[in-house]
Amino acid sequence: MVNRLAQSQSLYLRKHSENPIDWWPWCDEALETARSQNKPIFLSIGYSSCHWCTVMEGEAFSDRAIAQYMNSHFIPIKVDREERPDIDSIYMQTLQMMTGQGGWPLNVFLTPDERVPFYGGTYFPVTPRYGRPGFLEVLQSIRRFYDTEKQKLQAFKGEILDNLQQSALLSAATAELNREVFQKGLELNTGIIAGSNPGPSFPMMPYAELALRGTRFNFDSKYDSKQVCTQRGLDLALGGIYDHVAGGFHRYTVDATWTVPHFEKMLYDNGQIVEYLANLWSAGFQEPAFETAIAGTVEWLKREMIAPTGYFYAAQDADSFNTSEEVEPEEGAFYVWTYTELQTLLNTHELGEIQTQFTVTRGGNFEGKNVLQRYQQEKLSATVETALAKLFAVRYGDNPDTVKTFPPARNNQEAKNDTWPGRIPAVTDTKMIAAWNSLMISGLARAAAVFGNLEYLELAVNAANFILDNQWTDGRFQRLNYDGQSAVAAQSEDYALFVKALLDLHQASLMLGNGEAVQQLPNSQFWLEKAVQVQDEFDEFLWSVELGGYYNTAKDASDDLLVRERSYIDSATPAANGIAIASLVRLALLGQNLEYLDRAEQGLQAFSSIIRDTSQACPSLLSALDWYQHSTLIRTSPDQISGLISRYYPTAVCQIEADLPEGAIGLVCECLTCKEPAKNQEMLLAEIRHSQTRG
Repeated sequence: MVNRLAQSQSLYLRKHSENPIDWWPWCDEALETARSQNKPIFLSIGYSSCHWCTVMEGEAFSDRAIAQYMNSHFIPIKVDREERPDIDSIYMQTLQMMTGQGGWPLNVFLTPDERVPFYGGTYFPVTPRYGRPGFLEVLQSIRRFYDTEKQKLQAFKGEILDNLQQSALLSAATAELNREVFQKGLELNTGIIAGSNPGPSFPMMPYAELALRGTRFNFDSKYDSKQVCTQRGLDLALGGIYDHVAGGFHRYTVDATWTVPHFEKMLYDNGQIVEYLANLWSAGFQEPAFETAIAGTVEWLKREMIAPTGYFYAAQDADSFNTSEEVEPEEGAFYVWTYTELQTLLNTHELGEIQTQFTVTRGGNFEGKNVLQRYQQEKLSATVETALAKLFAVRYGDNPDTVKTFPPARNNQEAKNDTWPGRIPAVTDTKMIAAWNSLMISGLARAAAVFGNLEYLELAVNAANFILDNQWTDGRFQRLNYDGQSAVAAQSEDYALFVKALLDLHQASLMLGNGEAVQQLPNSQFWLEKAVQVQDEFDEFLWSVELGGYYNTAKDASDDLLVRERSYIDSATPAANGIAIASLVRLALLGQNLEYLDRAEQGLQAFSSIIRDTSQACPSLLSALDWYQHSTLIRTSPDQISGLISRYYPTAVCQIEADLPEGAIGLVCECLTCKEPAKNQEMLLAEIRHSQTRG
């Protein structure tokens, strides 16, 4: 017997379709049913590759006693946070208000009338353990409170709603965003990357990206920003967070040593990390491991994460099956190795080399098995490359040169029932998410520009073209695509990140010559024109005329929300407003349209108190401020362009100029002022460096 979720397009929702709980998707009918029956809403939010979401689905949500009580006393609603980040953002904020922390699965109880939360948590076990009460006990207590404590409920509801509305409005006061504010924010955020943490290690790419920007300044600081940024790159490229056998980055590690990951692979992490490592390389930190990790991640994308139509899949699960007879998948099963396996698969010399260069022991580092983590950043030896290829063949059934594409397992049934040449792979969520594809497009475009790699650019172009050709319905941008069907109105992160991706493609495409190999790729002007078109729609439907900044959702797509938020806090992905404001500055430079610059200034002023007082929450807004304070346009000739776009100039855009002053090879403009025409490369580079660091 299946419930309403069986017909959902979302893989995460379908995973709950055989639960005995009578789940609803988030819809008007579910909300009206809660109102008419005066039943509190149990809202559960997660995503398909979330390990603890999977655990709770197999435990509490599959328990018949819990389901019977839930169905009688609540209206249970399931939401895929990847489909509706706007809903997730609001209720994650309220959970943090109530408990001081958050995470997924996100489980909150809402009043049926105004949908205001009054209790919440994350993982609830079936029976009391881990210091947490059993879920049935929680449900009974919540229903008893709802029925008997109406006065307390109303007071609590009012407090939560007031706090939400205040946080959505932000402070009406504005602050001066001078160089001192930028320098202070840069110091705080670099400290976050530099600091030692006894707990899990996350990529935190918006913070790392800002810290890397700081390497071009000579600010007084207690941190060596160059060392901090290089170390973050090495942690990523050498750590167990990177899949050294087959490429791609896992979501985070559970320890402070970057050793044992949570094994899911998210597209959004991989896009940002590729861009960061490429930027590190272009800034002069050219460790061989950085280039290796980029190349390996691109090979993983090509093999496992690209749809036939060119877009990138969303994620791969942390868990997989060891055998088709297993009932539940096991975390990391696809990725880890027992010492006995390694002894059997590798010859003595290969095993010795692996042990010299990786954390491999008889006892293992993860539940008796080994996650591969590198000790050294030097180029891998031929012996180690051969050993890794043998491990690859165990996973995929053949060597890397032969396995160019590997079909996704779209659900647990396919994973268990299909015949696989090697290990049973983790399930892949094959939906297209515009924001996440945009992050990968940007990463590939930057890597293409830095390394002069045309293949990287072609992959980015194919994904961008898919979005341009398929993600507009009735003239409006759509966030998702399920097997050719677009769905869900685009949100601010989709607009902001896609505009950025189009501008990144514009810059990378400047390196194209007139050779036969590139004739099928659009020229740079095409991408700039598309960026302007998407930005116009973004401004029309999501810009806040009254407050400044961009709302998460359009007004005509916000009726079911408690508040209209304007996201500015960075998490695993950069906040939309920081990215959007930076792109406005870039558009002003490239199009010489000062309306974009005015809007960027309004956006920065809208968040100015946040930037000044809580800059550690919003590194992307500080990056936008960097763009505003140090914006640089480099106008130069075609023969100079490749050498310039491959360098690290984080607040500069390049433009090919056919009509330079006589004898000049370039013209550097600081937004509204142009410098003396550069007569030679030494002069040009000096002017750019000065513009990038000016007071």
